[in-house]
Parts: sequence; C-alpha cells; structure tokens
Amino acid sequence: MKKKLKEYLLKLILIIPIAYFSLLFIIFIFQRNLLYHPKENNYFGDKLKVKIEKVKIETGDNFELLGWFHEKDLRNFKTIVFFHGNAGTLENRIHKINHFKEMKINFLIISWRGFSGNLGKPTEKGLYEDGKSAINWLKRKGLKDNDIVLYGESLGTGIATHIAQNHKFAGVILESPFTSMVDAAKNVYPYFPIRLLLKDKYESDKKIKNLKSPILIMHGEADKIVPFWMGKKMYELANAPKYSYFSEKDNHMMEYNEKMIVVLKEFLKSLN
Repeated sequence: MKKKLKEYLLKLILIIPIAYFSLLFIIFIFQRNLLYHPKENNYFGDKLKVKIEKVKIETGDNFELLGWFHEKDLRNFKTIVFFHGNAGTLENRIHKINHFKEMKINFLIISWRGFSGNLGKPTEKGLYEDGKSAINWLKRKGLKDNDIVLYGESLGTGIATHIAQNHKFAGVILESPFTSMVDAAKNVYPYFPIRLLLKDKYESDKKIKNLKSPILIMHGEADKIVPFWMGKKMYELANAPKYSYFSEKDNHMMEYNEKMIVVLKEFLKSLN
C-alpha cells in the first residue's frame, strides 16, 4: 500500500510541472490569439447617424487600413482620432461615434491591421505604426498636432499613450485604460511569469509622464476586465492639466450616457 502511494505521489510530482510548463508553452505560442479578437462582434445593430467617408490609410510598412472620416470644419474644430480596443469592427463603435454628430468636432476612426478585413496580424509594434499612420494621414490634410485629440478605448489607450509622448496634441482621452498589459494579464493569469512570456507589453504607466497634452481619463469602477485601480493609477501618474470621469456602475465598455457626454463636451470645449 505504501509503495503504491509513493508511486502515485511520484507520478503526481512529475505530472504537475509537465502540465504547468506545457500550459506556459501554449500560452506563449498563442498569446496574440488571446489578446486580439478581430472577429468578436459585441455592440452591433446600431444605425449610423453621422455622415462618414470610408477612407484607406496606408501604413509605413505597406498595409492598408480601413477608416471612417467625418469632416465638419477642419480649420475651426478639433479632430478626434479614435483608437478602438482589442475586439470587433468599426461597426461595433457606432453607438459611440453617433454622439459626435452633435459635437463641434471632426473625427477619424481607424481599424487595426487584421481587423475589419484589413490584411496583416496585430502586434504592439504594428499597432503603433497604424496609429502613427492615421496621424500622418490627417497631417497631409494640413492638420498639426494641436489640431488633433487622441481618443483611446481600452487597448487603444496603449496606442494613444505611446503616440502622445513628447508631442503637443490638443488633448488625449483615455477610456478604460490599463497601466500595462503585464499588469492586465497578471490579473487573469496570476500564477504565470507574465513579464517573461508576454510579447506585447504596452507599458503605458512608464510613458504617461511623457505626455504634454491635457488629458481626460474615464473608467468604470465596476470594470471586470481592466480593474478600476489601473485607470485611477494612470490618472495619478498623468501630468496636469488632467481631468477624470470615474463612474461607479460602469463596466469595461462605459455607457455613453448624458453624464459622459457632458464631460466629453466640456473637455473638448476647454481645448479651444
């Protein structure tokens, strides 16, 4: 009996590390499939109420990105560049951009490589290139940094923060931001050496001090994907002038209700 128990314990001791390291290997190989979800289709069915022009934006590494461009008055109104999160298509943001119709702004929302039918595969380096290409596309229309407001949603906050470094954009808006993808992944996989495994780290907490623009940070305290403490930490790290909208009941995808719209309008008005 004791011999069989010893054999069983020995097998268990061998199986546990094999299973653990096998799981680490699988996570490492397929991590970008876990991070980026271009085929996810949440928040659909809304009808577009704002006039947009579908545009193609060429990146520096020769990819074409789908974008929606809404132009009211490039000379007199700021232009929002909207960087969406890690899932879905442009259509999944219609419920947000419809509200821009009544605001004195222009906007460009782009879809990342590998999303919305775009060729390529998303990576941290690639998405930074996509974001910069959107800015350059607007600059070819005569806009300067101080005409542009960067708006990052979830994953898009990492791109917005990276691009905004050491520039004087008119403003930056971060909706449901994370401190770093390392912190966000640790929240889901606390028992794995995430920093060693992760390819795309998006270390926004190390970059936000380099931002020179007015910044608005919005986060729901009930966020179940990116913990609220991350948004609060990003606000604490940000340079002034800085503003916050922390909603007690909002989850990760914040509700575009009257309160949020008022906050957005007041922030945008302050940039003129």
